[in-house]
Amino acid sequence: MKRLPLSPAALALVSLGLLSLGGLSACVAPVGPVEVTRFHVADTAPLGRGAITVEPAAQVDGTSLEYRTYAAAVARQLVLLGYAEQPAGTASPQIALVRVERSTIAPQPTGGPVSVGVGGGTGSFGSGLGVGIGVNLSGPPPEQTATELSVTIRDRASGSALWEGRARFVVRSDSPMAQTSLGAAKLAEALFKGFPGVSGQTIEVR
Repeated sequence: MKRLPLSPAALALVSLGLLSLGGLSACVAPVGPVEVTRFHVADTAPLGRGAITVEPAAQVDGTSLEYRTYAAAVARQLVLLGYAEQPAGTASPQIALVRVERSTIAPQPTGGPVSVGVGGGTGSFGSGLGVGIGVNLSGPPPEQTATELSVTIRDRASGSALWEGRARFVVRSDSPMAQTSLGAAKLAEALFKGFPGVSGQTIEVR
């Protein structure tokens, strides 16, 4: 495939690492780590075994597509840990209550625009004079989406919490990971990594 020569301004951007030679809009926003915090009772013997149901936490719409997607991701991780998932409403010994919270972060622009000066070579022959081409690289900061998945595992008979965990990550709103289907799997996997975890410790899962 024949490549067209880049303009001087585009070459300057390539040299700064802001553009790729494969296309002027080939930048992909990286996915940051997931921040995870867990708490659990001293005796963790009951965890990771027996039957469990996954149900919405208080004031969570259990019929929404977002909840059902996250609930399915949580259920998958619980089964991998050794639990036997039961249908919601079943009188299982343990219950996992799921809550999902999403918020939008719109950073405020700071500072002035950044320009790249590219010599145009428009002076007289041999003069070495050029014209600077100002390329505005600032633009508005990208909007971000923060998603937090919370799960509480309770003993059904006593109602006491056996384990609680929260997983949170922030990505650009236009990132594929901001979509529920992809974000649910990532957050659930990170939340139960190394289950039950060190009580009270916050870790980053990449």
